[in-house]
Amino acid sequence: MARYGEWDRRSLLRGAAVLAGTAAAAPLLGGPARAQAGDGDADALFKAGRFEEAGRAYEEILKTDPRNLNAARQRGYVALLSNRFPDAQKYLQMALALAPDDKAANRLLADCYIRQDRLAQSAPHWQVAGEESWAKWFGAVRGEAYQIGGDLARVPWVQMDPIPVVEGSLNGGPPKRFAFYTHAPWLGMSATAAKELGLRAVAEDKIEYQGGTTWLYYGVLESFRLGGVELRNIPVEWSDSDTESDVPTQTEDGILGTWIFYHFLSTFDYAGRSLVLRRRTPETASKVRADALKAGAEPLPLWLAREHLLHTRGAIADSGPQVVSLGIGGTSEQLASMPAETARRLHIRTDYDRPREAFAGGQGVVSYPCYPKEIRLGNAVVRDGYCYADDRPAGSPFGFDVLGDFPHAFFKPYNVTLDFTDMNMYIARGKAT
Repeated sequence: MARYGEWDRRSLLRGAAVLAGTAAAAPLLGGPARAQAGDGDADALFKAGRFEEAGRAYEEILKTDPRNLNAARQRGYVALLSNRFPDAQKYLQMALALAPDDKAANRLLADCYIRQDRLAQSAPHWQVAGEESWAKWFGAVRGEAYQIGGDLARVPWVQMDPIPVVEGSLNGGPPKRFAFYTHAPWLGMSATAAKELGLRAVAEDKIEYQGGTTWLYYGVLESFRLGGVELRNIPVEWSDSDTESDVPTQTEDGILGTWIFYHFLSTFDYAGRSLVLRRRTPETASKVRADALKAGAEPLPLWLAREHLLHTRGAIADSGPQVVSLGIGGTSEQLASMPAETARRLHIRTDYDRPREAFAGGQGVVSYPCYPKEIRLGNAVVRDGYCYADDRPAGSPFGFDVLGDFPHAFFKPYNVTLDFTDMNMYIARGKAT
């Protein structure tokens, strides 16, 4: 994936295609903040992850300067992080009325539309944003996308490590193995599985990966079934590569990313080794909230950036609550990762004599074992756990600061529920009810 402080969509695609990497991260809009957060500057509030305050500050700017492109675009972005679609559309359309060719505003509005399954409406905005392949891809989906059949899937994991795997069916065929990872966007599959189904690519991307070439192909799948639920008319991706993946996924037939999970009230029951997908209704959301609170799980905010990357508030050492990213699924041996600069700032014991070289999305990363005295998501706490500090620079991914990433290994004693309607997450110890 792209390292913190840089944005490169092809790096994102590399990482998603090979199930590798840490959170894709880089400034999305504008440059550095113009003032400290304490001065009430809207951009600085946003950069500090104080999104509600930033939204109000952008609104105040627009009252006196209604032609302020940055304020309109950023106010739409704040709404989009929390899936507040009417507000997001209002302000992003305001931004495009001021600057129709603004790539960032077009990209955000395209994202807003695909989250609502309005794929055809997203296509022209992807086009203006310079995403030709995605414009073709989403423009090729005819009719209603992500049609849901069934109310509940409770699917056992066929393995936990090195990556969680479940079984699902493509176009009514025999069970196939799917890893899952919230740092990946789409429903992806192997080139072999795509060939067996006779899928036709409607768009493609060529990328460089670890000295070789990877082709990403985009198409539309008729049906995907997982336990008791079925999705129909789904955008899918597959790839061909002349290099070996740096993650051992050769035994998997595909990957489930966040685009699948945000169509459901999704529970990753690590303790019970099952994936639970419920149809999103007020009744199911109410029950999940009640069960989570009964289990001692406080509601944590959930933010969605760059179509699929999940964030909440967490803490590392003495940081206090800050924005962190969530890498549910995927592979990891560490309980959290962070830039080495962050580890130094927080005075975290780090073993620089034991460097570990690896690739993340095709880019070299050097990591060092470190041991924060505490890492925390809500009431879920690990003390003196094995973590990584790596050589990526601390920066402003997506325009806001991210303290670190909480990956697969952190969640093993817990169950985690993502509510994409109210945009909360719940993490509780033990099996889900």
